[in-house]
Amino acid sequence: MDNMYKDLSLPNRILLGPGPSNVPDRVMKALSSPVVGHLDPAFLAVMEEVQEMLRSVFMTANQFTIPVSGTGSAGMEAALVNIIEEGDNVLVCVNGVFGERMCDIVERCGGILRRIDTKWGTSIDPEQVLKVLEEFPADIVTIVHAETSTGVLQPLEEISKITHEKDALLVVDAVTSLGGAPLKIDEWEIDVCYSGTQKCLSCPPGLAPVTFSPRAVEKLEKRSQKVQSWYLDMTMIRKYWGSDRVYHHTAPISMIYALRESLRIVLEEGLVKRWERHQKLHRNLVAGLGNLGLKMLVDEKFRTPMLNSVIIPSGADDVLIRKRLLDEYNTEIGSGLGPLKGKIWRIGLMGHSCTQKNVDYILSALKSLLSQ
Repeated sequence: MDNMYKDLSLPNRILLGPGPSNVPDRVMKALSSPVVGHLDPAFLAVMEEVQEMLRSVFMTANQFTIPVSGTGSAGMEAALVNIIEEGDNVLVCVNGVFGERMCDIVERCGGILRRIDTKWGTSIDPEQVLKVLEEFPADIVTIVHAETSTGVLQPLEEISKITHEKDALLVVDAVTSLGGAPLKIDEWEIDVCYSGTQKCLSCPPGLAPVTFSPRAVEKLEKRSQKVQSWYLDMTMIRKYWGSDRVYHHTAPISMIYALRESLRIVLEEGLVKRWERHQKLHRNLVAGLGNLGLKMLVDEKFRTPMLNSVIIPSGADDVLIRKRLLDEYNTEIGSGLGPLKGKIWRIGLMGHSCTQKNVDYILSALKSLLSQ
């Protein structure tokens, strides 16, 4: 009987949405390297190289810096379930979807939740953080660096200073920003930070780089209760990624090959040059959108360079435009989420997808479609 399932055949899209970004051929080649055992000496050497390069990209000396087996959302959960114990006071800064998700996890961990909410598309005011911390002695403060649902890039230095003056730990979501905008873990004294591989690192989705400062590790070691999640329990996973190499779970070996190559590409370009490329092409895109009469959601001071939130003009059909972009131009952009659904398009310029050619192409496509 003939097999009813044919060989896999997928379109090679231009990915200009909120993630994933296009993956370089070098990374795809690494992904196809021979699979070895997860405790094979050859693979352990790869693990060490990945940790070294992640420290460089995170700009940290933190020894506990690893890729978690799972997507960026696993990184969020790993960061929070390990650092939060039942009864901990946790202040969550919310200005989009991913701040909302943090709140959900805090409550699942038994943390005492206090929120700071601001309008989607705006940044968190450090003075507001200070005011709340003066009446709510938080153990942990969490915030999103680049809010993917809105395109806001949150300044972190002042909030970090306030957080530590109040003797709290700072947890930062850098899923979208890592590799595309300045993120200085040690200089900004970020205690826990997590990211994802599929955004500005241009690796397939499936891993979540995380880094824990010595202060965060100390809190982890002094826990009075077991970590809520067995799979994401860093007290055990540390022993696999550390010198002991104690088996915890089978690492996604091929994905770690791919991450190794994507990190090599980032470091070959250089972090500063990579940040500058994202910023330059972001400005070029915004200028071109302005020439088409399109406006941005976020004030210029707080815009993420890798995720551009564009207000959908009156009379334009959100769903139809995105469908025609996909069908006729082979290009993906993102829709709005939550209260911004149907109100914005999210145009990503992430990692390998962040090129002048792609900027010119999406501007040309939008000009043609909107004129119709």
